[in-house]
Amino acid sequence: MGRLDEIDLTLRLGRDEYEQRLAAAQERFLKLRLELGGETNDGDIGPGLLVVVEGVDAGGKGGAIRRTVERLDPRHFSVYSYGKPDAREKRHHFLWRFWQKIPGQGGMCVFDRSWYGRVLVERVEEFATREEWMRAYDEIVQFERSLAMEGVIVVKFWLQISQDEQLKRFESRRDDPLRSWKLVDEDWRNRNKWPQYNAAIEDTFAMTDHDAAPWNLVAGEQKKWARVNFLETLNERVVEGIERAKS
Repeated sequence: MGRLDEIDLTLRLGRDEYEQRLAAAQERFLKLRLELGGETNDGDIGPGLLVVVEGVDAGGKGGAIRRTVERLDPRHFSVYSYGKPDAREKRHHFLWRFWQKIPGQGGMCVFDRSWYGRVLVERVEEFATREEWMRAYDEIVQFERSLAMEGVIVVKFWLQISQDEQLKRFESRRDDPLRSWKLVDEDWRNRNKWPQYNAAIEDTFAMTDHDAAPWNLVAGEQKKWARVNFLETLNERVVEGIERAKS
């Protein structure tokens, strides 16, 4: 049994509990973000915070990110969304396009997809050679460890949904003129490679789960549960990171 099989996709929250827990988690994250930025800590700047958000297509990444930053001042964070590298980016090491966006001390960034594209979509779609994506596992781990040693809290999330739920969300996007832009032909093609992507995902967890930046797996079948679990887990990881920085 792989780690994807261990995710309980039946987890649910009722509306009242969802609203209460979401509000509490957002309030707590706002306080932590202000503390990291030195806004409520006598100007004492804390570690940088990098939130890496991965998951299956339509897994709820955007919704989780929106609820996470909803209470924050827009000057206190940046969100970057990554797709396939362009021609210029392909001329460099695959980590090059991410490095310049890494937050410094007291800063915060959210990556909507990341360097894990090298060992996921680039592996499955054969955009990278086997030698390249095999080598990337160690390169990624060493990169993340170096960030942690430099004082960055790296929090990695994977949002998972079932194939049936994904189909429902695809069809909903397709039929909504204000959301259809989020659905492209490639999304439909990827559904036909679900087993290949699952194999790549499991290898990614096995090869890149480490103490400096462990994976946090979120059941995304119900959006309410996913958003609350995402934010509550993030709060826990930030608190742990602050304590490490003080020790």
